[in-house]
Amino acid sequence: MFRLSASCLSGLVLLIALVVAPAAQTIPETPPVPETKPDPNAPASLETPIENLLDGEPVSRFSDTLVPYAPSATSLTGQPGEMDKGALYLVARLSDGGPTLSDGVIWRIYSETPNSNGNLELVATSMGGDAEFRLDPGAYLIHTAYGHAGATNRLVVGRGVYSKTVVLNAGGVRLDAALGDNRHLGAEVARFDIFGMDYNEQGERQLITTNVGPETIVRLNAGTYHVVSRYGDVNAVVRADIRVEPGKLTGATVYHQAADITLKLVNEPGGEAIANTSWSVLTPGGDIVVEASGAFPDFVLAAGEYEVIARNNGVNYSRSFTVVSGEDREVEVLTSSVVAN
Repeated sequence: MFRLSASCLSGLVLLIALVVAPAAQTIPETPPVPETKPDPNAPASLETPIENLLDGEPVSRFSDTLVPYAPSATSLTGQPGEMDKGALYLVARLSDGGPTLSDGVIWRIYSETPNSNGNLELVATSMGGDAEFRLDPGAYLIHTAYGHAGATNRLVVGRGVYSKTVVLNAGGVRLDAALGDNRHLGAEVARFDIFGMDYNEQGERQLITTNVGPETIVRLNAGTYHVVSRYGDVNAVVRADIRVEPGKLTGATVYHQAADITLKLVNEPGGEAIANTSWSVLTPGGDIVVEASGAFPDFVLAAGEYEVIARNNGVNYSRSFTVVSGEDREVEVLTSSVVAN
């Protein structure tokens, strides 16, 4: 787990002097040299409340920072380029007071006014860390994405110059899987699905992301999530709820009680496996757990009691067996154990 450090905010106000020549003289205009972009850590001034559209209530994910800076000048006139547009500079943070994000941020800016098809028009995009846009005056929806974390904010842009910080209120989770003896399970056998806590009309949780490997960092909005860990493809499944905190990386290890089992139909103990065999693994109550065919079917099964039925040349054979967590082994079914019809 890690914590993100806070940084101080500072501001810049840039003034450009205008030189007026006497009317009788013609003095070539010299383009002013633009100053640097505003520091994204500029102090907040509570001037423009911004509405966050995702939360329902008007809770801002923007800091209310409005800092003018000098946009780039055109090559000869010395006048700021695209003066009929607003200049918008955006940065993002995971949490209030945390450092700005330098990579992995996707910015999408939509016009608030639907087009002729009734859809919101995508005006501009940017990927990386901070972003700078030139926008016609008007109202815009600004979507900020960082992994599976995101926020949508509304901003009215005029012909001024703006610097805004988006606070995502997000963190991350890094999941791992192991057996009860702390044996690590790699990505080739263990995967994770992450769900939200709410249910849809069909009674199903909202799937956030699927098939996540161990030790993978997943960026998420702050909140509680339901995690499903799968070891193998049958019934070794563990579920847990995990809390993601703003600006923090949460690490969690899920422990499985299971083992890898290989089935063989043999004429005698330790004998050669008989090919062209079909298999059914059942619970003690007779419910089918998994079915397969072949000489050496291999499954990861949750710890517990099972019955296996092998079918070969129209004859059924069976035996019961126990799966002990962490004890991978072969289970042999003898041809002497014929199931009576």
